[in-house]
Amino acid sequence: MNRDWTATARTLSEALPYMQRYSGAIVVVKFGGNAMGDEEAMAEFARDIVLMRQVGVNPVVVHGGGPMINDLLKKLGIQSEFKRGKRVTDKATVEVVEMVLTGLVNKRIVQAIMDEGGRAVGLSGKDDDMIVCEADDPELGFVGKPVEMNVQVLRDLFTAGIIPVVAPVATGMQANETFNVNGDTAAGALAGALKADRLLLLTDVAGVKNGSGEIVTEMTPEEVRAMIDDGTIAGGMIPKTETALKAIEDGVRAVVILDGRVPNACLLELFTAHGAGSLIRSANLAPIKRG
Repeated sequence: MNRDWTATARTLSEALPYMQRYSGAIVVVKFGGNAMGDEEAMAEFARDIVLMRQVGVNPVVVHGGGPMINDLLKKLGIQSEFKRGKRVTDKATVEVVEMVLTGLVNKRIVQAIMDEGGRAVGLSGKDDDMIVCEADDPELGFVGKPVEMNVQVLRDLFTAGIIPVVAPVATGMQANETFNVNGDTAAGALAGALKADRLLLLTDVAGVKNGSGEIVTEMTPEEVRAMIDDGTIAGGMIPKTETALKAIEDGVRAVVILDGRVPNACLLELFTAHGAGSLIRSANLAPIKRG
């Protein structure tokens, strides 16, 4: 018998306990980074999401789309203003954001999932007032901070066997307001509202590193806060870990920051003993054995 096929069968057999463990679980996946711009990586990601749904997981995909937004703003000749390193999102910019995220990026992901045999529906945070925001910082314009979550539509889609794909565009407290929401922030807010079992934040790095430059495979919120305070966690990893801490505070059992460039990263995390990336678990969750 071909040894490769034997290894495949063994891998499937070893995955069974993990598939049983996550059957019926809600897993929110933030998809972004370089993988979004690569057709092969997009197809592989979609295949993993379809497999998750096939074995009983209820996945929710939340996506970003920064590079595509930048490209269209440039083509339209819309100049971006920055304050403290952050883009000011005026009315013209938020209209472009909504067009790109809900009309282009969202539908590409939906189509990729359907091409792999899954059922998917594209939504934004504006649909059914799923995400209601207020201005995170008035100086930044229409950049939103979630203040109200309405996730019943997602539960309805789970029941129907449909994978929700959510663009991080939200409605405001006032009439006719539209807000752009950071993709990680939107994913964390949805995971918290759903009391998800896992929030997977796919990035372009391997995970959280300690002072020696090694990937930390598992942490508690207290350890994360200590690493932020002493400067071990710095730069762009700070908002990601803060998103993780907020999600856990809101009821998510564990958050994993992992490298979305690694083939089958989501499957490695959910269905193997080894896992992938850095897992931050709630204090009342027992330590998780990771190879």
